Amino acid sequence: MKIKQKFIDPYIKIKSSTVDYVEYCKGKIPLPSVFEISPSGTCNRKCGFCPRSAPDFKDVKEFISLDLIKKICIELDEIKWTGLMLFSGFVEPLLNKNIYEILYNVRKILPKCKIELVTNGDVLNIERVKKLFLNGLDSFYISVYDGLEREKELINICKKAGLNDNQFKIRKRYLPENQDFGITLTNRGGTMDKAEYKIPSLKEPLDRPCYYPSYHFFMDYNGDALICSHDWGKKLIVGNLKKQKILDIWLGDKYLNQRKNLLKNKREVSPCKECDVIGTLLGKNHAKAWQSKYN
Repeated sequence: MKIKQKFIDPYIKIKSSTVDYVEYCKGKIPLPSVFEISPSGTCNRKCGFCPRSAPDFKDVKEFISLDLIKKICIELDEIKWTGLMLFSGFVEPLLNKNIYEILYNVRKILPKCKIELVTNGDVLNIERVKKLFLNGLDSFYISVYDGLEREKELINICKKAGLNDNQFKIRKRYLPENQDFGITLTNRGGTMDKAEYKIPSLKEPLDRPCYYPSYHFFMDYNGDALICSHDWGKKLIVGNLKKQKILDIWLGDKYLNQRKNLLKNKREVSPCKECDVIGTLLGKNHAKAWQSKYN
């Protein structure tokens, strides 16, 4: 089955400079270049193109612990990891009142990593922007939902906070449906059947590879490691960081087997079999490294 993709995020090329750099640990094992954290279970919006707009989606007002953040950073420091730490996931990261302390700890323990954040910008003001960057943030993406005037307001806030153009990027999520809302639309691992803007789950899996598990490590606020950031249904949990070490999960059977299958165009396990994401826009170098390792 083939999927025609209409809108492609224009910042993909910018991301590729970070994502496509492959780090290795002992034994030439490719490390994830992106470690994404969903720092809570809650968001203040229910966008039509998001699974949260479904009537049965559960909003959970729970937040990641600082102890878990420190554990993760210490383990990454032990393997000399210098990739991208991304705070995004299924939530609005700035609803976490500990976000400044979280950033501070990541920067303190992992001084060479890059720290990014994705936000809807609803709670931003000049003081908060300054505080985010003072505590270690390198850059953030702001998804604007409320039109051109709000976009101008947010740009003005960032400029007055002293940010340069490389420290913030605007995503125009207020664009109309015929422009895909300014987002690279997917069915979020087959969880958009009941959303306001319905995108059906696939009835048969795509016959194409996916590189996400080759370069990307995703962790939910409760420590669960998911196979992919598109797995909004949390159908394939590959471990838990409260109980296991990062490398034990990254090199565990669940991760290894699914990664290997996806590199061979085999999307036969949920959520991959219902998912319509292209999956090859980033991570090409990691895919080659893993294919070489498997061979």
